Amino acid sequence: MAAPMELSCWGGGWGLPSVHPESLTVMAYAKFSGAPLTVNTINSSWRARKGDVPVLISEDIVISQPAKILNFLRKQKYNADYELSAKQGADTLAYIALLEEKLLPSLLHTFWVDAENYCSVTKPWFASSITFPLSLYLPGKMSREALNRILLTKGGPPLYTLTEVEAQIYRDAKECLNLLSKRLGTSQFFFGDTPTTLDAFVFGFLAPIYKVCFPRVHLQEHLKQLPNLCRFCDDILTCYFRLTASDPALIISLQMDDNLRKSPQHPPRKLKTLKLAAA
Repeated sequence: MAAPMELSCWGGGWGLPSVHPESLTVMAYAKFSGAPLTVNTINSSWRARKGDVPVLISEDIVISQPAKILNFLRKQKYNADYELSAKQGADTLAYIALLEEKLLPSLLHTFWVDAENYCSVTKPWFASSITFPLSLYLPGKMSREALNRILLTKGGPPLYTLTEVEAQIYRDAKECLNLLSKRLGTSQFFFGDTPTTLDAFVFGFLAPIYKVCFPRVHLQEHLKQLPNLCRFCDDILTCYFRLTASDPALIISLQMDDNLRKSPQHPPRKLKTLKLAAA
């Protein structure tokens, strides 16, 4: 009998099972591969001092970082990529690298650096899910880490000011979205009719941009001009993350929104009845 696997991750809101891109990536991959994860969303009882989630626990094994978690799931024979060719596997790595280089900095900026978004949405949302006094410390720490990561990767010459860096990372992000839209085309997923690791990463990055209600939405506005990427996110949410009124994840999501107002491989799970939206 396989050891139980528990995933600790940030919870959901705005119709998402998680608003945290890394958590959402792992959750999506688990759905695609059929991995039986027990998902525990972070709440007021959480006592960890660092924001290094998602975290997968299986017996005495503790794993963080999406890539490492996905590798562990593959070793347990929950492999969403087992039908991919060698070229498609290489393309997967290339597109994930593109996401991390071109899209991640703007995603971090939208959530954690843009002052209006951070103060009105990000900080109160994350603070509402964890206990005092950690709620006073951790959002600020995550914001500083996001800014440092942006400046470390994008702040060199010829970009000398934060304004110049911000302009460049949003140009890069829009270029990345355009490339993803062109690559997806009219297909259901990036490699046909079965979701893979690349779909999990793209969904994890795009869905928060698409769904979270920020006051400053320039990246969201560009994404909404690419209907195939929006359809891609909506289809995954509908077919793999449909919530019922009694679902604990939905209850937590509504509560948090209210706080803001105030060997053999397991085959991937295919969609049998999903129809492509009209272009």
